[in-house]
Amino acid sequence: MRQNNTYTTKQIGLSVKDVDTSQRRVKIALSAFDNIDSDGDIIRRGAFSKSIQERGADSDSNRKIQFLRHHDWEHQIGKFLSLEETHDHLIAVAQLGKSTKGTDAFLDYQDGIITEHSIGFNYLEDKMSPVSHEGIEAWEIKEVILWEGSAVTFGANSLTPVLDVSKGNKEELITRLNTKMDSLAHALKNGKGTDDRLFSIEMGLRVIKEQYNSLINDVPFVKSIQIDESEVAAKALETEKKNFYLNLL
Repeated sequence: MRQNNTYTTKQIGLSVKDVDTSQRRVKIALSAFDNIDSDGDIIRRGAFSKSIQERGADSDSNRKIQFLRHHDWEHQIGKFLSLEETHDHLIAVAQLGKSTKGTDAFLDYQDGIITEHSIGFNYLEDKMSPVSHEGIEAWEIKEVILWEGSAVTFGANSLTPVLDVSKGNKEELITRLNTKMDSLAHALKNGKGTDDRLFSIEMGLRVIKEQYNSLINDVPFVKSIQIDESEVAAKALETEKKNFYLNLL
């Protein structure tokens, strides 16, 4: 079922195209065209053109397509400078903000932590239809209402993970986990960013640890992280202390 009144997100595992450290800009792919994705959709080129025209970076709209983190509308990390449909992808060039959240995201791009992106959108009932593609039943999507593009540290496809170990992709998954672990370890060593960013990096390493354990034990990975409650309590207490002293200033 595809419901046009439901806010939907769609994950994509494409690599970051470019990071311009001097101008704090990133070039990213937000969607791919003409292939069947994990939701059974085939998004056609032109599906985003109306949204870009009406609410893109060059539009006069005060409700522009937003650049977020984890689809959180209170977590804007920058703004899109351009959105363009190429032959294969929806390509975005974005300016990272100078806020704390924007800076943390900028550091995550540099350290290779952010490697995946996702879009938030609505289906349009009269712009989609069931089709058969190479013997596979799918939905052809000719147009959507695009609301935002999000940077995600660990998308749904990474946590599940994308590669099913039972299908013999263990070696490929290990390579991917090693790459992600190296990026997180490098970022943790640099120690840049806020306490929240460093805590997120630590949790990312915990996720990878669980994924390795699932490979060793040959059991499915479950999207849950065992967190030491004392660590969480200590972090909360530290935050309270900081807020208390800030209020005294």
